[in-house]
Amino acid sequence: MERVHDTDTFLKKMKIKDLNNRDYEIKDLSRFISHIKTFHSHGTSLHEENGYFFRVDDKFRTFLFELQNKENN
Repeated sequence: MERVHDTDTFLKKMKIKDLNNRDYEIKDLSRFISHIKTFHSHGTSLHEENGYFFRVDDKFRTFLFELQNKENN
């Protein structure tokens, strides 16, 4: 995660790799996680976002929740 200073606020850019090893920038982590919780809450599924594909499983959900915890600290 990189931080960019912008007029007295910090904008956090979070990038993750998709299934095709392409970097995807999560612009709103809360919204992204909310979608995952609502539509991909258990088991294994495929999530597509703006042409990027992610395998959503327990490991991916845990990874996202850890990112969220880091952002909040």
